[in-house]
Amino acid sequence: MPECDPKKRANRALDALNFFLADVRDGLGPYLAVYLLTEQKWDEARIGVVMSVATIAGLVAQTPAGALIDAISAKRAIMAGAAIVVTAASLVLPFVPGFWPVAASQGIAHAAGVVFAPAIAAISLGVVGHRAFTGRTGRNETFNHAGNFVSAVIAGGMAFLFGPVVVFFLLAVQSLASLASIWAIPERAIDHDLARGLHDAGNRDAEREQPSGLGILLTCRPLLVFALCVLLFHLSNAAMLPLVGQKLALQDRNLGTSLMSACIAAAQLVMVPVAMLVGARADRWGHKQFFLAALAILPIRGALYTLSDNAAWLVGVQLLDGIGAGIFGAIYPVIVADLMRNTGRFNLAQGVIITALGIGAALSTALAGLVVVKAGYSAAFLTLGAIAAIGFIVFLLGFPGKPGDLPASSRQPLQRSRIAAE
Repeated sequence: MPECDPKKRANRALDALNFFLADVRDGLGPYLAVYLLTEQKWDEARIGVVMSVATIAGLVAQTPAGALIDAISAKRAIMAGAAIVVTAASLVLPFVPGFWPVAASQGIAHAAGVVFAPAIAAISLGVVGHRAFTGRTGRNETFNHAGNFVSAVIAGGMAFLFGPVVVFFLLAVQSLASLASIWAIPERAIDHDLARGLHDAGNRDAEREQPSGLGILLTCRPLLVFALCVLLFHLSNAAMLPLVGQKLALQDRNLGTSLMSACIAAAQLVMVPVAMLVGARADRWGHKQFFLAALAILPIRGALYTLSDNAAWLVGVQLLDGIGAGIFGAIYPVIVADLMRNTGRFNLAQGVIITALGIGAALSTALAGLVVVKAGYSAAFLTLGAIAAIGFIVFLLGFPGKPGDLPASSRQPLQRSRIAAE
């Protein structure tokens, strides 16, 4: 077989994996809030606590998961096992709808699901290398959002006909397709040293074959600033969609899941071209500028939600989520890969960043639920938007944006992060 065939097959399999894994990687996601509100009659505060407990379970597992992805070559097997666990934990919900069983099952699902993001990024880097990684990441997110869009449309239509429980069956079907896509990636197409960011092509001397010490995670100031801003981004963003879903469900409980699907589909449809844009232009226009744009969208979105309770308006404003979340999903692995180039700690650093993401998301749902109960939905949206505005200022002032701002680590004397030149 030609030498390039495994790489080509790996890229096609990654396309399929990101498409089918779109719903599986998040479990029930925002549908959980609608299901608990409309079918199980839970109040918003209780829903927020359960979602936060589940998110905390995931973030506790996130950094160890990143270290595990760095350390082993069985990345495909880890993803396959995680897909099975996430699906099983979600499918038991209709049979054990009590508070603690729901919290436990979703905690298990979130803890297992944390391996997907670093594993996909690692395999992508191991297949295409640093030079093509931005484009490959944009392509991953393009297929991920396309999969989410298709799933949301199908879930909305089927929920309208058969009720909210249909999302459980859709998750099971997608899990099977994801498993097939995982095993379609040829093992020999993956360079596992490159997958952990250990070397670049043409830069594989003996010294650089050794990973940097773990202390690099604490001494790389741009990584710490980025982690803080990721936390603030998700502290602002994570609760917005569930809050919108709850508002829509309260207007018409029979259409709650279908309207939530419309919100998801609207955002995912926008995310597809946004992810393509990031993949095609981020290296040229600047990684910092893209993440600033993602942060700037959130205060605008939060303010617009307060202007009307009309279902069409709420779904329309949700299109802005497609810009912010679409940028974030495509740009954060690229920023981390640049910061950790030649350190061998790419996936561990990803785990740190996604842990920050999880902390923000966990606090977001709990905070939003409490604010809604005490002051109403509009106050919650404005509070979330103000948090993103703080993140924008911190990233603008604290993250390097011109040559010389980003100090090279002792493990990176020849390769400064591309961010340093943006």
